[in-house]
Amino acid sequence: MLKIGVLGAGHLGQIHIKCLKQIEEYQLVGFFDPLLLNALETEKKYGITRFDSIDELIDSVDVVDVVTPTLSHFECAEKSIKKSKHVFIEKPLTNTLDEARKLIELAQEANVKVQVGHVERFNPAFQAARESISHPMFIETHRLAQFNPRGTDVPVILDLMIHDIDIVLSIVNSNIKNISASGVAVISDTPDIANARIEFDNGCVANLTASRISLKNMRKSRFSQRDAYISVDFLDKEVEIVKIKNVVGDPDPLSITVDPGNGKGLKEIYFEKPKIIPINAIEEELRSFAQSIQNDSIPAVTINDGYNAMSVAHQILDKLRLSPGLYQG
Repeated sequence: MLKIGVLGAGHLGQIHIKCLKQIEEYQLVGFFDPLLLNALETEKKYGITRFDSIDELIDSVDVVDVVTPTLSHFECAEKSIKKSKHVFIEKPLTNTLDEARKLIELAQEANVKVQVGHVERFNPAFQAARESISHPMFIETHRLAQFNPRGTDVPVILDLMIHDIDIVLSIVNSNIKNISASGVAVISDTPDIANARIEFDNGCVANLTASRISLKNMRKSRFSQRDAYISVDFLDKEVEIVKIKNVVGDPDPLSITVDPGNGKGLKEIYFEKPKIIPINAIEEELRSFAQSIQNDSIPAVTINDGYNAMSVAHQILDKLRLSPGLYQG
């Protein structure tokens, strides 16, 4: 059983604490939060040990779960890795690319495992659709959220869009050829709405939209590929798959058939709705990290995956900074 401690007991940190109490691979030793009132309330609510310092917690565990604001990710992870602790760290990996590169070096030197909390990889809808997604050529994502002050310490690209950046990079096996973007800061001092177009060398194009000042919440992605269209609703945990195949013999009178007019015969359109297995995605990602440590295997979302998603996010931010009047951050 791995001894684990949580750094940060805010909204997401408390979710992690609840999940860790349910995972048999871990022994939740305790947590640290610099806000005394919040720390005392968390200690009482969950009946776990409150540590008085980051160093005291790190020294007491095998694994450190970093669920602090992004600006402190590097400091917390650096302290942990230098003491040879395995680290689970919420997305984005760090605040800057230089910090991320430094953490990669430290993790290699210390020979510890690091997993980044790109939780949508574990979303049951994406898990159900993953096998059907192969060689997509056009991807469209919409991640819209009602305004919440939490998370506005970073641009919407690093707060919301980075989820979809990671998903896209995990399924498109090609280098990026070009990135273009537009966005606007409406409430905060950094972009609150943004759109990015990512073009890959293999011809795939991904069009990503993110907003944190929407009137409704939406987390949908659509993947178009040869003879198939896959829609994944990350929020409502639903998947719709539309496939096209050649008609052999007489068509089924109840099926939908089309003649593409290319002289190659009729095509049949059919629909699939994969079974969604209800899971707690955060619990699953934390459990998978424990298993990667115990089995000495590669984490599901590596520190390099986290860096790659950050790198693309920062390229998008650079494009926004070059757009007069859109973003002057």
